[in-house]
Amino acid sequence: MERSDLELVLAVQAQGSLAKAAQALRLTPPVATKRLAALEARLGVRLFQRTTRRVSPTTEGHALCERARRILQDFAAAENELREQQSQPSGPIRLVSSFGFGRLWVGPALSDFQRLYPGVQVELQLTEQLPHLASVGFDAAVWLWNPPASVAAEWIVRKLAPNQRVLVAAPSYLQAHGQPQRLEDLAAHACLVVRENGGDTGQGHRFDQWWLNREGQGKRTPVTVSGPLSSNSGELVRDWCLAGHGIMLRSLWDVAEPLARGALVRVLPDWAMHDADVHWLAPYRAHMPLRLRLLQEFLAQRFAGAPWHATGMQAL
Repeated sequence: MERSDLELVLAVQAQGSLAKAAQALRLTPPVATKRLAALEARLGVRLFQRTTRRVSPTTEGHALCERARRILQDFAAAENELREQQSQPSGPIRLVSSFGFGRLWVGPALSDFQRLYPGVQVELQLTEQLPHLASVGFDAAVWLWNPPASVAAEWIVRKLAPNQRVLVAAPSYLQAHGQPQRLEDLAAHACLVVRENGGDTGQGHRFDQWWLNREGQGKRTPVTVSGPLSSNSGELVRDWCLAGHGIMLRSLWDVAEPLARGALVRVLPDWAMHDADVHWLAPYRAHMPLRLRLLQEFLAQRFAGAPWHATGMQAL
Protein backbone atom coordinates (compact mmCIF):
# COMPACT_ATOMS: atom_id res chain seq x y z
CA MET A 1 0.00 0.00 0.00
CA GLU A 2 1.42 3.36 -1.02
CA ARG A 3 1.05 6.81 0.45
CA SER A 4 -1.17 7.84 -2.45
CA ASP A 5 -3.59 5.02 -1.53
CA LEU A 6 -3.89 6.34 2.00
CA GLU A 7 -4.48 9.87 0.73
CA LEU A 8 -7.19 8.55 -1.59
CA VAL A 9 -9.21 6.72 1.08
CA LEU A 10 -9.06 9.74 3.40
CA ALA A 11 -10.17 12.07 0.61
CA VAL A 12 -13.11 9.78 -0.25
CA GLN A 13 -14.12 9.62 3.42
CA ALA A 14 -13.88 13.39 3.83
CA GLN A 15 -15.69 14.29 0.60
CA GLY A 16 -18.30 11.51 0.57
CA SER A 17 -17.91 11.38 -3.18
CA LEU A 18 -15.39 9.86 -5.57
CA ALA A 19 -15.75 12.79 -7.94
CA LYS A 20 -15.07 15.35 -5.21
CA ALA A 21 -12.19 13.26 -3.84
CA ALA A 22 -10.69 13.13 -7.33
CA GLN A 23 -10.99 16.90 -7.63
CA ALA A 24 -9.29 17.41 -4.22
CA LEU A 25 -6.41 15.16 -5.27
CA ARG A 26 -6.25 16.67 -8.78
CA LEU A 27 -7.19 13.39 -10.44
CA THR A 28 -9.86 12.58 -13.00
CA PRO A 29 -12.87 10.71 -11.61
CA PRO A 30 -12.17 7.56 -13.70
CA VAL A 31 -8.59 7.40 -12.37
CA ALA A 32 -9.78 7.76 -8.76
CA THR A 33 -12.47 5.09 -9.25
CA LYS A 34 -9.98 2.71 -10.85
CA ARG A 35 -7.39 3.21 -8.10
CA LEU A 36 -9.93 2.62 -5.33
CA ALA A 37 -11.22 -0.54 -7.02
CA ALA A 38 -7.65 -1.82 -7.44
CA LEU A 39 -6.93 -1.16 -3.73
CA GLU A 40 -10.07 -3.02 -2.64
CA ALA A 41 -9.14 -5.92 -4.90
CA ARG A 42 -5.63 -6.16 -3.42
CA LEU A 43 -6.97 -6.05 0.14
CA GLY A 44 -9.88 -8.39 -0.56
CA VAL A 45 -12.40 -6.15 1.26
CA ARG A 46 -14.88 -3.49 0.29
CA LEU A 47 -13.82 -0.16 1.78
CA PHE A 48 -16.75 2.03 0.68
CA GLN A 49 -20.43 1.52 -0.03
CA ARG A 50 -21.43 3.35 -3.22
CA THR A 51 -24.88 4.76 -3.87
CA THR A 52 -26.04 7.25 -6.43
CA ARG A 53 -26.01 9.96 -3.76
CA ARG A 54 -23.08 9.19 -1.47
CA VAL A 55 -20.02 7.05 -0.89
CA SER A 56 -19.62 6.00 2.76
CA PRO A 57 -16.95 3.83 4.44
CA THR A 58 -17.65 0.28 5.55
CA THR A 59 -16.44 -1.00 8.92
CA GLU A 60 -13.18 -2.02 7.25
CA GLY A 61 -13.03 1.34 5.52
CA HIS A 62 -13.39 3.20 8.83
CA ALA A 63 -10.56 1.15 10.36
CA LEU A 64 -8.29 1.80 7.39
CA CYS A 65 -9.03 5.53 7.44
CA GLU A 66 -8.10 5.79 11.12
CA ARG A 67 -4.83 3.97 10.48
CA ALA A 68 -4.16 6.01 7.34
CA ARG A 69 -4.66 9.27 9.25
CA ARG A 70 -2.08 8.30 11.86
CA ILE A 71 0.41 7.10 9.24
CA LEU A 72 0.12 10.29 7.19
CA GLN A 73 0.53 12.41 10.33
CA ASP A 74 3.73 10.49 11.07
CA PHE A 75 4.89 11.08 7.49
CA ALA A 76 4.26 14.81 7.85
CA ALA A 77 5.98 15.00 11.24
CA ALA A 78 9.05 13.19 9.92
CA GLU A 79 9.24 15.45 6.87
CA ASN A 80 8.89 18.59 9.02
CA GLU A 81 11.59 17.36 11.36
CA LEU A 82 14.01 16.68 8.51
CA ARG A 83 13.17 20.01 6.88
CA GLU A 84 13.79 21.87 10.14
CA GLN A 85 17.14 20.12 10.63
CA GLN A 86 18.29 21.58 7.32
CA SER A 87 17.25 25.13 8.18
CA GLN A 88 16.38 27.48 11.00
CA PRO A 89 13.37 26.35 13.08
CA SER A 90 10.15 27.99 12.01
CA GLY A 91 6.41 27.78 12.49
CA PRO A 92 3.88 28.54 15.23
CA ILE A 93 3.89 27.53 18.89
CA ARG A 94 0.75 27.92 21.00
CA LEU A 95 1.64 28.00 24.69
CA VAL A 96 -0.48 28.50 27.80
CA SER A 97 0.47 29.54 31.34
CA SER A 98 -1.12 31.04 34.44
CA PHE A 99 -1.57 34.81 34.69
CA GLY A 100 0.99 35.50 37.40
CA PHE A 101 3.82 33.16 36.48
CA GLY A 102 3.20 33.64 32.77
CA ARG A 103 3.43 37.43 32.98
CA LEU A 104 6.42 37.61 35.34
CA TRP A 105 8.58 34.76 34.07
CA VAL A 106 7.31 32.99 30.92
CA GLY A 107 6.68 36.17 28.93
CA PRO A 108 10.21 37.60 29.31
CA ALA A 109 11.69 34.17 28.54
CA LEU A 110 9.66 33.92 25.32
CA SER A 111 10.87 37.37 24.31
CA ASP A 112 14.47 36.16 24.46
CA PHE A 113 13.62 32.86 22.76
CA GLN A 114 11.98 34.61 19.82
CA ARG A 115 15.03 36.82 19.33
CA LEU A 116 17.14 33.65 19.09
CA TYR A 117 14.74 32.00 16.61
CA PRO A 118 13.01 34.75 14.61
CA GLY A 119 11.31 32.22 12.34
CA VAL A 120 9.19 30.89 15.23
CA GLN A 121 5.90 32.62 16.04
CA VAL A 122 4.90 32.14 19.69
CA GLU A 123 1.39 32.74 21.00
CA LEU A 124 1.13 32.79 24.81
CA GLN A 125 -2.33 32.60 26.36
CA LEU A 126 -2.71 33.34 30.07
CA THR A 127 -5.51 31.68 32.00
CA GLU A 128 -6.43 30.65 35.54
CA GLN A 129 -7.46 27.09 34.63
CA LEU A 130 -5.29 24.56 32.80
CA PRO A 131 -7.20 23.72 29.58
CA HIS A 132 -7.31 20.36 27.83
CA LEU A 133 -4.34 21.18 25.66
CA ALA A 134 -4.89 18.90 22.66
CA SER A 135 -8.60 19.58 22.25
CA VAL A 136 -8.14 23.36 22.09
CA GLY A 137 -4.99 23.31 19.99
CA PHE A 138 -2.23 24.17 22.47
CA ASP A 139 1.22 22.69 21.93
CA ALA A 140 2.26 22.88 25.57
CA ALA A 141 1.76 24.56 28.94
CA VAL A 142 4.14 25.97 31.53
CA TRP A 143 2.22 25.30 34.71
CA LEU A 144 2.62 25.02 38.46
CA TRP A 145 1.46 21.47 38.94
CA ASN A 146 2.15 18.21 40.75
CA PRO A 147 1.40 15.71 37.96
CA PRO A 148 -0.04 12.35 39.03
CA ALA A 149 1.71 9.20 37.79
CA SER A 150 -1.38 8.25 35.76
CA VAL A 151 -0.68 10.94 33.12
CA ALA A 152 2.71 9.54 32.12
CA ALA A 153 1.44 7.69 29.05
CA GLU A 154 -0.58 10.55 27.56
CA TRP A 155 1.54 13.58 28.49
CA ILE A 156 5.09 14.76 28.06
CA VAL A 157 5.93 16.09 31.53
CA ARG A 158 9.20 17.76 32.52
CA LYS A 159 9.95 19.53 35.77
CA LEU A 160 11.49 22.93 35.02
CA ALA A 161 12.00 24.30 38.53
CA PRO A 162 11.08 23.76 42.19
CA ASN A 163 8.65 26.13 43.84
CA GLN A 164 7.88 27.15 47.40
CA ARG A 165 5.79 29.70 49.27
CA VAL A 166 7.44 31.93 51.86
CA LEU A 167 6.25 34.24 54.62
CA VAL A 168 6.76 37.93 53.86
CA ALA A 169 5.75 41.32 55.25
CA ALA A 170 6.48 44.97 54.62
CA PRO A 171 9.09 46.62 56.87
CA SER A 172 6.45 49.10 58.04
CA TYR A 173 4.24 46.30 59.39
CA LEU A 174 7.13 44.65 61.25
CA GLN A 175 8.23 47.99 62.72
CA ALA A 176 4.70 48.51 64.07
CA HIS A 177 3.95 44.96 65.23
CA GLY A 178 7.30 43.25 65.73
CA GLN A 179 9.01 40.30 64.04
CA PRO A 180 7.59 36.84 64.84
CA GLN A 181 10.22 34.63 66.44
CA ARG A 182 8.35 31.32 66.49
CA LEU A 183 5.70 29.74 64.29
CA GLU A 184 3.20 30.06 67.13
CA ASP A 185 3.66 33.84 67.09
CA LEU A 186 1.73 34.07 63.79
CA ALA A 187 -1.52 33.62 65.74
CA ALA A 188 -1.04 37.10 67.23
CA HIS A 189 -0.38 38.77 63.86
CA ALA A 190 -2.59 40.01 61.04
CA CYS A 191 -2.21 37.43 58.28
CA LEU A 192 -3.41 38.08 54.75
CA VAL A 193 -5.19 35.08 53.26
CA VAL A 194 -5.51 34.22 49.57
CA ARG A 195 -8.77 32.35 48.88
CA GLU A 196 -8.09 30.95 45.41
CA ASN A 197 -9.82 28.09 43.55
CA GLY A 198 -13.36 28.85 44.60
CA GLY A 199 -13.16 29.11 48.39
CA ASP A 200 -13.15 26.51 51.15
CA THR A 201 -14.09 23.09 49.85
CA GLY A 202 -15.34 21.49 53.03
CA GLN A 203 -12.95 18.61 52.31
CA GLY A 204 -9.99 19.55 54.51
CA HIS A 205 -8.84 22.53 52.39
CA ARG A 206 -8.79 25.50 54.78
CA PHE A 207 -7.38 28.79 53.58
CA ASP A 208 -6.83 29.98 57.17
CA GLN A 209 -4.47 27.08 57.84
CA TRP A 210 -0.92 27.18 56.48
CA TRP A 211 1.14 23.96 56.31
CA LEU A 212 4.80 24.85 56.70
CA ASN A 213 8.05 22.92 56.62
CA ARG A 214 11.14 23.88 58.55
CA GLU A 215 14.28 23.89 56.44
CA GLY A 216 15.90 20.47 56.46
CA GLN A 217 12.83 18.74 57.91
CA GLY A 218 10.21 16.79 55.97
CA LYS A 219 7.38 17.06 58.50
CA ARG A 220 4.70 19.65 57.77
CA THR A 221 3.38 21.75 60.64
CA PRO A 222 -0.07 23.36 60.46
CA VAL A 223 -0.61 26.86 61.78
CA THR A 224 -4.01 28.56 61.92
CA VAL A 225 -3.95 32.24 60.95
CA SER A 226 -6.43 35.10 60.83
CA GLY A 227 -6.53 38.70 59.73
CA PRO A 228 -8.79 41.53 58.60
CA LEU A 229 -8.23 41.15 54.85
CA SER A 230 -8.57 38.22 52.43
CA SER A 231 -9.25 37.89 48.71
CA ASN A 232 -9.38 35.40 45.86
CA SER A 233 -6.81 37.59 44.07
CA GLY A 234 -3.22 36.84 44.96
CA GLU A 235 -2.07 40.10 43.36
CA LEU A 236 -4.47 42.12 45.51
CA VAL A 237 -3.29 40.37 48.68
CA ARG A 238 0.30 41.11 47.65
CA ASP A 239 -0.62 44.79 47.26
CA TRP A 240 -2.09 44.80 50.79
CA CYS A 241 1.07 43.19 52.08
CA LEU A 242 3.23 45.83 50.38
CA ALA A 243 1.03 48.49 51.98
CA GLY A 244 1.83 47.11 55.45
CA HIS A 245 -1.47 45.38 56.32
CA GLY A 246 0.02 42.09 57.49
CA ILE A 247 1.99 38.90 56.81
CA MET A 248 1.42 36.95 53.61
CA LEU A 249 2.28 33.41 52.43
CA ARG A 250 3.17 33.74 48.75
CA SER A 251 5.17 31.92 46.07
CA LEU A 252 8.78 33.08 46.04
CA TRP A 253 8.69 33.64 42.26
CA ASP A 254 5.94 36.22 42.84
CA VAL A 255 7.67 38.20 45.61
CA ALA A 256 11.33 37.84 44.57
CA GLU A 257 11.49 41.34 43.09
CA PRO A 258 10.02 43.26 46.09
CA LEU A 259 12.22 41.16 48.38
CA ALA A 260 15.30 42.09 46.37
CA ARG A 261 14.58 45.83 46.61
CA GLY A 262 13.55 45.70 50.28
CA ALA A 263 9.86 46.47 49.82
CA LEU A 264 9.17 43.12 51.52
CA VAL A 265 11.27 41.06 53.94
CA ARG A 266 11.17 37.40 54.88
CA VAL A 267 9.37 36.43 58.07
CA LEU A 268 10.49 33.24 59.86
CA PRO A 269 12.92 32.52 56.98
CA ASP A 270 13.57 28.95 58.14
CA TRP A 271 9.95 28.08 57.34
CA ALA A 272 8.30 27.64 53.93
CA MET A 273 5.46 25.78 52.25
CA HIS A 274 6.42 23.42 49.45
CA ASP A 275 4.09 24.17 46.56
CA ALA A 276 3.38 22.79 43.10
CA ASP A 277 6.58 22.84 41.03
CA VAL A 278 6.93 24.47 37.62
CA HIS A 279 6.40 21.92 34.83
CA TRP A 280 6.41 21.73 31.05
CA LEU A 281 3.26 19.84 30.01
CA ALA A 282 2.47 18.72 26.46
CA PRO A 283 0.20 16.15 24.83
CA TYR A 284 2.18 13.08 23.84
CA ARG A 285 3.31 13.00 20.22
CA ALA A 286 5.68 10.55 18.59
CA HIS A 287 7.60 13.29 16.77
CA MET A 288 8.02 16.61 18.57
CA PRO A 289 8.83 19.46 16.15
CA LEU A 290 12.26 20.97 16.50
CA ARG A 291 10.86 24.37 17.50
CA LEU A 292 9.06 22.79 20.49
CA ARG A 293 12.13 20.82 21.55
CA LEU A 294 14.20 23.98 21.41
CA LEU A 295 11.66 25.92 23.48
CA GLN A 296 11.47 23.17 26.09
CA GLU A 297 15.27 23.12 26.43
CA PHE A 298 15.44 26.91 26.50
CA LEU A 299 12.91 27.13 29.35
CA ALA A 300 14.62 24.30 31.24
CA GLN A 301 17.90 26.23 31.11
CA ARG A 302 16.24 29.57 31.91
CA PHE A 303 14.48 28.22 35.00
CA ALA A 304 17.24 25.84 36.15
CA GLY A 305 17.91 26.41 39.82
CA ALA A 306 14.78 28.60 40.14
CA PRO A 307 16.25 32.07 39.45
CA TRP A 308 13.58 33.71 41.63
CA HIS A 309 14.97 31.73 44.58
CA ALA A 310 18.38 33.39 44.27
CA THR A 311 16.76 36.81 43.80
CA GLY A 312 14.50 36.40 46.81
CA MET A 313 17.36 35.29 49.04
CA GLN A 314 19.31 38.48 48.36
CA ALA A 315 17.08 40.34 50.77
CA LEU A 316 18.04 38.17 53.77
